[in-house]
Amino acid sequence: MIGKGKSISHTRASISYGWNQEKDVEVIHSQNLAGENPKEITEEFKIIQSQNQRTQKNTLSFVLSPSIEDGKKLSKQELKEITKKFIKAMDLKERQAIAFVHRNKEHTHIHLYVNRIGFDGKAYKDSFIGKRSQQKAYEVAREMGLTNARDIQHQRLDQIKQIRNEIKQIHEKVMEQERPRSFDVYIMLMQEKDIKVIPSINKQQKLQGFRFEYKGHNLKGSEVHRSMSGGKLAVQISNNATKGMSLTKVSTIKLAGKTLEFSANIATALAKSVLKRIVKRAIDQGMGF
Repeated sequence: MIGKGKSISHTRASISYGWNQEKDVEVIHSQNLAGENPKEITEEFKIIQSQNQRTQKNTLSFVLSPSIEDGKKLSKQELKEITKKFIKAMDLKERQAIAFVHRNKEHTHIHLYVNRIGFDGKAYKDSFIGKRSQQKAYEVAREMGLTNARDIQHQRLDQIKQIRNEIKQIHEKVMEQERPRSFDVYIMLMQEKDIKVIPSINKQQKLQGFRFEYKGHNLKGSEVHRSMSGGKLAVQISNNATKGMSLTKVSTIKLAGKTLEFSANIATALAKSVLKRIVKRAIDQGMGF
């Protein structure tokens, strides 16, 4: 569940907007109020707010959003319970408040409006209210066994980590067993393993790397692993090449029938690799320097 909160000055407009978005709006919580419509509730808010003329943003507006799946299952009573627990967690029990639920979109969510001015005329401290709303919504969701935004984020991170590992393992296997001598061959071999390798070409029409599309994910090579950046991938393929890639002309390459220039990063990485091989070859042949 996600919680958002802020202080507002347009009390009636906000309550009316939320209340009138649906024909049969569900009011799930009301405290210290007798009004039955936005106008009456706003007037009741104003009576208390008149005790504190210094505070301009005198109403607190919150939105509580369960996950899509949780929202489909939650009853009116359960949504009311979420609201009451959140109000208690935010220390707002002794204030005027109204809450209603929206189900007009796929994502069920709760609108909660609370009078920032208490019956004693003092304003509720709203410093870091957005962050506090997130934290308290997280705590309420955990207490009620609901899915949290943090949980979803962790699940996604774990899933991406697994995807990265799978792509890297397939890449290493292709490199070790097939030893592709050109980018075209490498792309074909990876495609056979259900990984689509997509060239990344910048505005100057230079090849700057590759993206890897696998199981619904699309990642840059460097995001998969640093050894799969454009420059390092080019060096690996260059090391395999005898004819597929020239060892002396490393500024351009043929890819899918087109001649492309390398970006500065790839060209530099290849130039360094070529220089190392030239030096090694000279030493191996006993030429020295």
